[in-house]
Amino acid sequence: MRSTLTDIAREAGVSAATVDRVLNNRAGVRARTREVVLETAQRLGYIAENSNPSSLNAVTGEVIRLDFALPAGTNSFIKMLHRQIEAQAQARPDLDVRVATIEGFNPDRLARLLQELHGQTQGVGVIALDHPTVREAIRSLSASGVKVVTIASDILHVPRVAYIGIDNRAAGRLAGYLLNRFMGAGRPGKVALFAGSLSYRGHEEREMGFRHILTEESPNLQIVEMREMLDDREKAYSEASALLDRHPDLAAIYNVGAGNTGIARALKERGRALSTVFLGHEVTEGTKELLLDGTLDAVIDQNPRVEAREALNTLSHAVRGLPYELHQPRLQVIFRESIPEI
Repeated sequence: MRSTLTDIAREAGVSAATVDRVLNNRAGVRARTREVVLETAQRLGYIAENSNPSSLNAVTGEVIRLDFALPAGTNSFIKMLHRQIEAQAQARPDLDVRVATIEGFNPDRLARLLQELHGQTQGVGVIALDHPTVREAIRSLSASGVKVVTIASDILHVPRVAYIGIDNRAAGRLAGYLLNRFMGAGRPGKVALFAGSLSYRGHEEREMGFRHILTEESPNLQIVEMREMLDDREKAYSEASALLDRHPDLAAIYNVGAGNTGIARALKERGRALSTVFLGHEVTEGTKELLLDGTLDAVIDQNPRVEAREALNTLSHAVRGLPYELHQPRLQVIFRESIPEI
């Protein structure tokens, strides 16, 4: 089946109207966006590969080795990102891409993996825990000439090429804004926070943004508890169950990380699915079902297709010493009536 404009738009992270403008050579599209759309259209077979070769296609030479370090576990978004990296890499004969997963939230284990890549790779993409051993491992890799990008959650004060992901503090503020609108101005209520691990700067930034906007605009809402679930749905279920038993009048839950299905299970078992405002992150098969049945009220999404594409492009350009204009994923709010294909 031939790809459509909608397929290209979804893969490229732009609107169908933008795709139409690019393919018909109309004005009003940035050069970098035009390049991304053309690359996507070529990869999906919508247009011939030689119809408008990109700068990457013009580069010849050795195959570049890239490695990615991602957390293991039940996090559906990470699994989607993993699949996207591997799928897009298969369409890139100029790249040799390998993905390793690390069990548990163990910074020393992640640091050892990064150290083992010395002399084995030319570029590394990592969802990294913000910890001294991990920072030193990244500094050591970079000093040896390996190009590094952080994905989804950033680390400051390390020599990385780029951070690829959404503004997580803005995402937390957006969650707070949505909650205020769902609750209604001035309505008091108890709110609970869940996170995968605050060792991820991204999760910490979401929490910070959420707390700030509630303090600024919703002093009537009281954050009663904050729980870390290590992005495990069973732990999320047990923590949510205990929380709901302690606070039978809980009005809302904001889940910063994964484990939405576990929280939803606890809400449903107690008959609280439709009476408790529930906000989460990432459009996955699990969150789609929860949006459809009304358990989740809204999901704040980042596009793993875009993150995978930009990580591969950023690293390969950096290794080749070529300039590259990073095209970051957009921060999107998804409701039941606007669920995209995934």
